[in-house]
Amino acid sequence: MAKWVYSFGAGHNEGRADMRNLLGGKGANLAEMASIGLPVPPGFTVTTEVCTYYYANKHTYPADLRSQVSEALSRVEAAVGARFGDTHKPLLVSVRSGARVSMPGMMDTVLNLGLNDATVDGLAAASGDARFAWDSYRRFIQMFGSVVLGVDHHRFEEIIEHVKLDKGASEDTELDATDWHRVVAGYKDMVQEVTGHPFPQDPHAQLWGAIGAVFGSWMNPRANTYRRLHDIPADWGTAVNVQAMVFGNMGNDCATGVCFTRDPSTGENIFYGEYLINAQGEDVVAGIRTPQPMSEARAKPGERSMEAAMPAAYAELVQVRATLEKHYRDMQDIEFTVQQNKLYMLQTRNGKRTAAASLKIAVDMAREGLIDQAEAVKRVDPKALDQLLHPTLDPKAPRKPLAKGLPASPGAASGTVVFSADEAELRAAKGEAVILVRIETSPEDIHGMHAAKGILTTRGGMTSHAAVVARGMGRPCVAGAGSITVDYAQQVLSAGGKRVQAGEVITLDGATGEVFIGPVAMIEPKLSGDFATLMEWADSVRKLKVRTNAETPLDAETARKFGAEGIGLCRTEHMFFDPERIGAVRQMIMAETETGRRAALARLLPFQRQDFIDLFRIMAGLPVTIRLLDPPLHEFLPHKDEEIEEVAQDLGADIAAMKRRVSELSEANPMLGHRGCRLGITFPEIYEMQARAIFEAAVTIGKETHKAPVPEIMIPLVMTRRELEITRAMVDKVAQEVFAESGYHVEYLVGTMIELPRAALTADAIAESADFFSFGTNDLTQTVFGLSRDDAGKFLPLYVERGILARDPFVSMDMEGVGALIEIAVEKGRRVKTDLKLGICGEHGGDPASVHFCARTGLDYVSCSPYRVPIARLAAAQAALAGGGGDRTA
Repeated sequence: MAKWVYSFGAGHNEGRADMRNLLGGKGANLAEMASIGLPVPPGFTVTTEVCTYYYANKHTYPADLRSQVSEALSRVEAAVGARFGDTHKPLLVSVRSGARVSMPGMMDTVLNLGLNDATVDGLAAASGDARFAWDSYRRFIQMFGSVVLGVDHHRFEEIIEHVKLDKGASEDTELDATDWHRVVAGYKDMVQEVTGHPFPQDPHAQLWGAIGAVFGSWMNPRANTYRRLHDIPADWGTAVNVQAMVFGNMGNDCATGVCFTRDPSTGENIFYGEYLINAQGEDVVAGIRTPQPMSEARAKPGERSMEAAMPAAYAELVQVRATLEKHYRDMQDIEFTVQQNKLYMLQTRNGKRTAAASLKIAVDMAREGLIDQAEAVKRVDPKALDQLLHPTLDPKAPRKPLAKGLPASPGAASGTVVFSADEAELRAAKGEAVILVRIETSPEDIHGMHAAKGILTTRGGMTSHAAVVARGMGRPCVAGAGSITVDYAQQVLSAGGKRVQAGEVITLDGATGEVFIGPVAMIEPKLSGDFATLMEWADSVRKLKVRTNAETPLDAETARKFGAEGIGLCRTEHMFFDPERIGAVRQMIMAETETGRRAALARLLPFQRQDFIDLFRIMAGLPVTIRLLDPPLHEFLPHKDEEIEEVAQDLGADIAAMKRRVSELSEANPMLGHRGCRLGITFPEIYEMQARAIFEAAVTIGKETHKAPVPEIMIPLVMTRRELEITRAMVDKVAQEVFAESGYHVEYLVGTMIELPRAALTADAIAESADFFSFGTNDLTQTVFGLSRDDAGKFLPLYVERGILARDPFVSMDMEGVGALIEIAVEKGRRVKTDLKLGICGEHGGDPASVHFCARTGLDYVSCSPYRVPIARLAAAQAALAGGGGDRTA
């Protein structure tokens, strides 16, 4: 018989931390905490395999699941001395989700399950506190009604607000048992009205309804969005954890809280967190009440820390902190409840953290001896480094303060104010920088939070939904800015007599919690300290070289600062668009004869030569791969009549002739037309000019610095060996002419970009004339899939959402198709030339998963945009530690 249910707590632990794929992270860690002697309320976990079964079998369960759940529930009853559904001493349970990786706030939870019109009186009698019992009942109806029955959350809030208004109360804690009894009655009437059915009174029906809701929430829109953003497969499923309730809302000797064993924003080795007296866990994370600090050292005037209010429970929690860090060897995110001064642990998991914190924690733990340097390198998510590689606010820049909240997620961002997640996503898709402003965020806002440059909330603490999700995404966030008033109807926020309308610009400083009106100047980051240490450790183990895609001195200098070991792609066409030279380019295109084209190209030669001199000087003898002209010529010509007339006038050309030339160059599908090496063969003078500029620049720098560069001249869009033979002969001829004229010789390579399926499949023949291959995965992906990366964005997100594609193939390499062709080309090319240099220069060069593939496949280097160089360096190190190959000569 298959085992679908695993018990934990009360000395009966059937799970372990290494069973997270089966039990989910929460279930595995609950069993692990219980097994090492921490105070964990007993419960059981329904496995992720049940979730998989549920979706594969039309939302039904395995036949023997109910009996296993019943047996596990009986074990919990025996452990706590209470019975599920008993009217005198009722057992109440929580029902929570638990995927194998943390997805904070994305799935559903139900607390206080088991309450009904009879058991609420039993709970009141057993606890001696009628207010607590009826407060718990209203919480249960609200959560169950929202999560399981689909009743709008705001309808419950309206009923509470009316009761508070009638009583003149401002806080929920001011309501007594009679008030909560009235709220419960209102809730039940409203549920009956909305659903057409009375609120369910059978605890077992409640339990199975909640289990089904948690499994159902695995596929809700916010969970789907979160998985897509974090590359979490949909077929992993979630577990369901059913656990005996402990109560943080029984009075002033009770509390609930969320804490981290280190600061998740900075990584500082301090106990960090928040708690609320007389509350349940949802009160802390939902941002409805402002929580208090854990430690006395972090308490501000008017705040009462847990250390001062509950010294014994706090002292025990400090010991738990040390135990968990030593056991898990990582920073932990802990949820706890104190019931009548007794501490209970409800969850631990590896805590989400900012990139800066991730670096510091990894480096500090290695220095503390908790982990070694290799483990520290593996601990940091390469994608998270992106958070550290962008500007922060210039401390000297003028600014106009608006308000101050909590520094919930570091970094800085400026953007136009929007008040809804949908609008944030819509505007961001058009290239606009936006700041999402909400009273409080909810999991339904996940898409807008991802689209925004920064997030501002007026409610919530450092562990609220907005703070946790923003830190995980690397978005600057200011939370709990209570002095700001948000008016959704009027689309305005105001504070201290100042108003900011939707569409106006504000700036957030997530490191200080400050909010400013208007933009504020930024400064470049300093990549030293923990960053430099970790990258030094990474470089000591990686085998794959990392180059950059760059054609301007600024890009080249930025990439060198980030550790680039050469240029893997210099796109020469970008240089042609410079205002000083576009006229000569157009003159060359308009020329009717080779003589006319050569005259125009002679004007371009000094510009191109200086371009390469500047790059070679910055790269100081490192390899520089230069792609000869690739795009079709029509891209350099104007297309609107007024633009054609203006250009014709500038060139002294005939307007009719120019229009005719534009027409001659037009193609139905130019990206699969007259471009790349096809241009070099039909107009060889173009490639000859570029080759001369490269070699003359290399000679100049070689003489000047005695560190001659090694130009790697790349012929684009080759589909046959003969194309490469013709263009290579052209390049070799120019090289010998320049060396003879200058009396100086430099080493150089000639190779090709593999970006067509035919080139990959005939790589052995092409390799006979090539010194290197560089895989252009942008075009290779287009030609393999038959997709235009410029147009596919209209439907690719839907393909990913529906599981047709696991991920966007232009973001992370398609291993089965594009990857298979690369493997074929590598095998065939190296069979002909064992020393064939191999690299990748598409955007995939900065994608960690693609970097791992490149290492496994035996490439020598990857090349990526300057700001992604550190990401590729760290990913290459992690690939080496995982057993991936890499560089031989690059």
